[in-house]
Amino acid sequence: MKKELRSKNTYPVIRANLVALVLMLVLCGGAASSEAVAPTKLKVGATPVPHAEILELVKPILEDEGILLEVIEFTDYVTPNLALNDGDIDANYFQHIPYLEEFSEDRGLDVTYIARVHIEPMGAYSKKVEDLNDLKNKAKVGIPSDPTNGGRALLLLQRAGIIKLDDTAGITATKYDIISNPKNIQVIELEAAQLPRSLEDLDLAVINSNYALEAGLVSTRDALIIEDENSPYVNVLAVRTEDMDNAALRELAKALTSDAVAEFIREKYPGSVVPAFGLEF
Repeated sequence: MKKELRSKNTYPVIRANLVALVLMLVLCGGAASSEAVAPTKLKVGATPVPHAEILELVKPILEDEGILLEVIEFTDYVTPNLALNDGDIDANYFQHIPYLEEFSEDRGLDVTYIARVHIEPMGAYSKKVEDLNDLKNKAKVGIPSDPTNGGRALLLLQRAGIIKLDDTAGITATKYDIISNPKNIQVIELEAAQLPRSLEDLDLAVINSNYALEAGLVSTRDALIIEDENSPYVNVLAVRTEDMDNAALRELAKALTSDAVAEFIREKYPGSVVPAFGLEF
């Protein structure tokens, strides 16, 4: 009889052990599940306008995919690529393809791009003349000092008939490639970000659209001449080459080339920024 009682008394112990085991499995399973759905974090460098603003737009889209986007703002064209290469950020979005390719080659960076997003038509602005034909002899004309954007500015001045460049100069033309200069303009090379602030001292300045926008200039309203939509200078989402197939970055690329972004660009920056993922080059 005592033996039977001892056997029955073991049931509560067994049941308690089973309950504890089930609870442990549930808790462990919950922890594993929590880890599985933990959001992926992306740090993306961008200049404030329009790049950072566009990135802010896609944050909710990425959150729905379990991706938390942190936008790191830069005010120059050098630091974002160095930060990307060094691993301080996961991607950047501020530059066009020719600049990325030349900068990467010059600095030995292993970076590339995974999305073509938009074009910012470069324009020529002035506070002293309302028509390019009114430029005076020996007018001071400012252009960006970096080789890629400097060459781009000179090509725009050539299209306006102000200068003529050597046919072999290409997109990296410099002022030394000018072979005809009827008005003897003085080409003043300045850091791109400084050009809007130098308009008072210049007769004309060729300004990147993002810096023009920051200064309250609208290319379709204020520029005396702008690039057309066939410009090859497409702004891209740049990543380290080793991260080209990163799933989170691919989701970011998808979001940046969505209809929502195209609509936002057209409404927010009419004519100053043009969606590029719907254009043929």
